Amino acid sequence: MRNLENHPGIKVGGQNTNNLRYADNTVLIAENKEDLQKLLNIVEEESRKKGLELNSKKTEVMVISRKQESPKCDIFINEVKLKQREMFKYLGKMISNDGKTNREISARTAEAKINFQKMKTILTNKHISIETRKRALQCYIEPVLMYGCKAWTISKQIQNKLEATEMWVLRRMLRIPWTTKETNERVLNKLIKEDHWSEL
Repeated sequence: MRNLENHPGIKVGGQNTNNLRYADNTVLIAENKEDLQKLLNIVEEESRKKGLELNSKKTEVMVISRKQESPKCDIFINEVKLKQREMFKYLGKMISNDGKTNREISARTAEAKINFQKMKTILTNKHISIETRKRALQCYIEPVLMYGCKAWTISKQIQNKLEATEMWVLRRMLRIPWTTKETNERVLNKLIKEDHWSEL
């Protein structure tokens, strides 16, 4: 990988970056397909010298673009064309070719709800204080929902989605059915009130 240091990538904080590495996960980054092919060729050649071989079936390409239709990017390993993806998961985070975080946040909210359902017997148990249940929520549900949030681009729509997920969780913790048509404000007030009584 040291052989890539002087080759072009993208500018991040004024510094050239052409690869990301974590354990055996490696991402090569370039501004165009010609530069990307050069980077891949270097990795392939240096790997071969060490007796290693790149697996073309496990290596994929993505073009991140603002265009509605993602540009084609033909990249090859030993004359084998790599598959181009619209979305893939890297270190637990969904990366999509439009550069937006909508799909990632949708996946996060869905996963948080699944985890909540797995812990439903604890999180909705009225014999356990609301303070203890809130701590369990912060330990086991919030990290799932907010993983990678520092890299998110938040729009009003996304903010509403996250707030709706929060209220979905709180209503179930307090066992408030949607048929009662309680406002979010009343639900939050009820949570504060129950929290106060648990402290007394």
